[in-house]
Amino acid sequence: MNLNILEGKKHIHFIGIGGSGMYPLAQILHTWGYHLTGSDNNETETLDAVRKMGIAVTLGQRAENIEGADLIVHTAAIMADNPELIAAKASGVPVLERSELLGIVSAKYQNAICISGTHGKTTTTSMLTQILYTGKVDLSAFIGGKLPCIGGSGRAGQSETFVCESCEFVDTFLKLFPDVAVILNIDADHLDYFGTLENIIASFHKFASNATKMIIYNGDDSNTIQAVEAIDKPKITFGLSDQNDYYAVDIQRVSGLETKFRVMKRGEEMGEISLHVAGQHNILNALAAIAAADCAGNVPFSAMQEGLGAFRGAGRRFEKIAEVNGITIVDDYAHHPTEVRATLRAAMELGYQNVWAVFQPFTFSRTAMLLDEFAEALSIADKVVLTDIMGSREKNTYNIFTRNLGEKIDGCIWFPQDESEEPNDTRKYRNFDDVCDYLCAHAKSGDLVITLGCGDVYKVAKQFAKQLAK
Repeated sequence: MNLNILEGKKHIHFIGIGGSGMYPLAQILHTWGYHLTGSDNNETETLDAVRKMGIAVTLGQRAENIEGADLIVHTAAIMADNPELIAAKASGVPVLERSELLGIVSAKYQNAICISGTHGKTTTTSMLTQILYTGKVDLSAFIGGKLPCIGGSGRAGQSETFVCESCEFVDTFLKLFPDVAVILNIDADHLDYFGTLENIIASFHKFASNATKMIIYNGDDSNTIQAVEAIDKPKITFGLSDQNDYYAVDIQRVSGLETKFRVMKRGEEMGEISLHVAGQHNILNALAAIAAADCAGNVPFSAMQEGLGAFRGAGRRFEKIAEVNGITIVDDYAHHPTEVRATLRAAMELGYQNVWAVFQPFTFSRTAMLLDEFAEALSIADKVVLTDIMGSREKNTYNIFTRNLGEKIDGCIWFPQDESEEPNDTRKYRNFDDVCDYLCAHAKSGDLVITLGCGDVYKVAKQFAKQLAK
C-alpha cells in the first residue's frame, strides 16, 4: 500500500459516495482541502449531507463522471462491470478500494484508536466518539452506523485523534494503522472467508500486533486472550471480572433500558455510569469505551458519565422505531447467533407481554454453518418470524432455505424462498408486505416487535409501524 498516494493529488472522485463507509472519508478529505466529486445510483440522506459540504454529486454512474480526477475511490459493492469503474481502471489514474483509502487515512493520525471485535464494534465506536465529543476532543471518526450527536456516520476534526470502526471481514482491518487496537471479543463468523475459528484468531493477532502504543482487550474472552497473549506490547484489559484493569461492580437494572453500575480501575472507583442501552454486552462495550477514552488522556470521567448517559444507541442498534397502539417496535443489526442471543436476552428482561423476533438470515454460508446456533438463539423470543435469506454476495450453493431454520424453532412462522415451497401457515407470506400483515394480525398491545438482521429487514419495522398506525 502506497501511504504517500495522496501527495500531489488535487481532485479525488468517489464512485458510490453515498455509502456509509464513504461519507466519513469524504468529510475528512474535504476538510484536508481536496477537491472532491462523486456519483451514486440512489438518493439518500447521506447523499444530501455530502452535497451540503459543497461536493458535486452525479446521480447515475457513467464513464464521463471521472473526468479531471487524479485519484479515484470506489466501494467494494461496485461491480466489476460498472461503466464508471471500468473507465477508472482504463484511465491510468490511481484507483483505490474504500478500505485501502481508510488505511491510508488512519496512518495520517498520531492517535488512531481502532475498535475491532466480532460483535459490538459500531456501538463501542459510537460510545467512544460520544464520550470524546462530550469531552471537547476535536476528533475525527469513522463509524459503521449513524450517531445522532455527530449527525451521521463520521466526523472530520482538527486533532490527532481518530476513532475508527475496524472490520475483520476479508481481513479489511489489517489495512489500518492503529496506534491503539481495541478487541471487544472474537467469535466464529465469516467462516466462508476464514474457514476456521483459529484463522480468525490469527487475523486478530495480526491486527493487535500492528498497534504502536496500546492494546485494549476483553480480559474475560478466551479467544481474545489467545489472540494477544504472545504480543509484547502495553496492554489494558476490561471486563466483568475484577481481574481486569477496568471492570463494573454493583450492576443494577433501574427501569426500562436504564442500567447503573460503578466503574473500577485497578481496584479504585472511578464513579457511576447510567447506561440507556440494554444488555450485559453493552456494559462491556461501555467499559471498552471508558478504557479507550481514559487511555486517550485529557478526558475527565465526568465526560464519560455525560457522554454515556446521553447515548441512546447508534442507528440500527436496539433502535426504537415507534410505539403504536401499545406495541413497541425496535430494530437491531444482530446477524450472528451470539448477537441475536444477547439482544433477545436483553429484550426478554424488559417486561413486555411477548417479545417477537422478526429475523432475516444474512448470507447462505452463515445460515448453513451456524444453523443450530441460530435456532437456539432465536428460541429465546416468545414468537419468531423468519423472512427469506438475504444472499447478498453469495449464491445458494449450500442448498439452505429459511424453512431449514424455521423447522428447528417451536411455533416459528417462516416464509418460503420460491413458489415451489409451501409455507407452514394457511397463507403464503412471501414478502415484507405480508410479514407486516401477519404482525398486524397477531401482535398485541404490550408486545415488543424487534426486527433483526444486517440486511434490509429494518424496512419491516418502519413499514409495520406505518401500517399499524392506520
